[in-house]
Amino acid sequence: MVQRSPSRFLLVTAALLGACGVALGAFGAHALRGHLTPAALATFDTATRYLAYHALALLGVGILAEVKGWCGLRLAGTLLAAGTGIFTGSLYILSLTEVRWVAWLTPLGGLALIAGWLVLARALFRQAGTTGK
Repeated sequence: MVQRSPSRFLLVTAALLGACGVALGAFGAHALRGHLTPAALATFDTATRYLAYHALALLGVGILAEVKGWCGLRLAGTLLAAGTGIFTGSLYILSLTEVRWVAWLTPLGGLALIAGWLVLARALFRQAGTTGK
């Protein structure tokens, strides 16, 4: 039986989010120009930027979890992944459709992102305290 590392989920998710960011960015740049209002296009662009930023952040967290195995890294990564999906997903829906009720999901995704960053900061701070650096 193959032993899977707990960080594998984070690394695979980071790679998938990165691929989605590139694909959606290209879609927005080439297929949506002229079809969306400037405000909707700005919302789409914001979603794409946050998707790319957090794909890279999640990759870093996944690598740290793989190499160091510090307590809290998996939780930080899970919060970043969930927050990215909820935050950017709701922005994509808002920019492409008339479905407005998803607007209440955006701040929930943002809160998950903030929580992920704070859990990461706590894990890094705790490890710095134990290594004497």
